[in-house]
Amino acid sequence: MIKPLPPTADEKIWLDQKSKLKKLFPFLTDADFITASGKKEMIMNHLQITLGKTKSELESILATL
Repeated sequence: MIKPLPPTADEKIWLDQKSKLKKLFPFLTDADFITASGKKEMIMNHLQITLGKTKSELESILATL
């Protein structure tokens, strides 16, 4: 049986940010964050549309989490 690899530092940061975003915007669901591994840019584009924020506004929100 193959054990999954532990999350990288970047993955841990993203998981934390994702959790905080869901608390800040309770209407976000797990489906808003699902995409192929390594496709964070696709998630960011989806979140921009869903939240009605620009890329810089979303980056600013993430920076404050």
